[in-house]
Amino acid sequence: MALLANMDLLAQEKCETTEGPLWNDEEQALYWVDIPAGKLYRHEPGTGETRLVISAGGSVGGYTFQRDGSMLLFGDNGAVRLLRDGALTTLREEIEDEAGARFNDVIADPEGRVFCGTMPHDKRPGRLYRLDHDGELTLLLEDAGLSNGMGFSPELTHFYHTDSDKGTITRFNYDYRTGEISRPTVIATIPAADGVPDGMAVDSVGTIWSAIWDGSNLVRFGPDGTIMEKVWFPARKVSSVTFGGPDYRDAYVTLAGGNDPDNEGGSAGAVYKADLGVSGRAPFRSNIDPSGSGWSAPLVRAQVLMDWEAAAKAAAEGSANVIPAQAPPPPPKRSDEAPWKKRGI
Repeated sequence: MALLANMDLLAQEKCETTEGPLWNDEEQALYWVDIPAGKLYRHEPGTGETRLVISAGGSVGGYTFQRDGSMLLFGDNGAVRLLRDGALTTLREEIEDEAGARFNDVIADPEGRVFCGTMPHDKRPGRLYRLDHDGELTLLLEDAGLSNGMGFSPELTHFYHTDSDKGTITRFNYDYRTGEISRPTVIATIPAADGVPDGMAVDSVGTIWSAIWDGSNLVRFGPDGTIMEKVWFPARKVSSVTFGGPDYRDAYVTLAGGNDPDNEGGSAGAVYKADLGVSGRAPFRSNIDPSGSGWSAPLVRAQVLMDWEAAAKAAAEGSANVIPAQAPPPPPKRSDEAPWKKRGI
């Protein structure tokens, strides 16, 4: 198993769950979080300086950069907080159905909405929500499993979603004008023996890079789910990936497990920079109004169903703009300890 020759250790903060790397183009800096510690870090490749931005108190499962320069932090119990000039303001205290759970991966869409997934809890699967510009929250998927890495195709016609519980990556039709997703198709299933799909990045040519937790690698998939290559890293828990740098040619990869390097690998808890031979794209920024009327509005339940048979029937009948669907494979058998019971992923 050979490691990629052109990779460099960027930072080693020994994070337990190093996650959510995101490039800030205005600052030419990389951010990431240690989820259970609620710590947000910032690194400037130009100077080599790494610093702690904030300890938020409680978990931070994901975050976005806002168009006005502030940040949104997504945490425990469905809480959403605004970080502006070093100060935190709570915008949503909780989601009633997410008491005892937390947000996991999140992503801003091209129009500034935020797709935000949650962890399973109390024997109930995680969910996928959409946060709209006015703060209104829409439930998109009742059963998102363990909602994880997400991305958009370069032409903005497809949305990708990772379910770490089932080990799948699903492609949806996506309407950037409305934020609606539809017609799900499972394009990839990672065998349990190979690890668990975690964070994701979609590059400029439309291929998907999936971080494989407990697999020590990134897997590059074509848009149809075909495996193109694997890139190996010196730790077991490869948790996420993003692109950055002046021309988005640098890939930044997070490795979790810094609390147990003897078992997870000497580079566990670190962030690496790698040249994957392809460029990425600037991350979209959220555009959520902190004073919007939707923060106090009741949860909206959208009619987005994992209806495989209906999608297959529509495709067979030749309906316009339909992606042929395939039935989801049975969930792979995993160890007795479900992935979401671990502090990571």
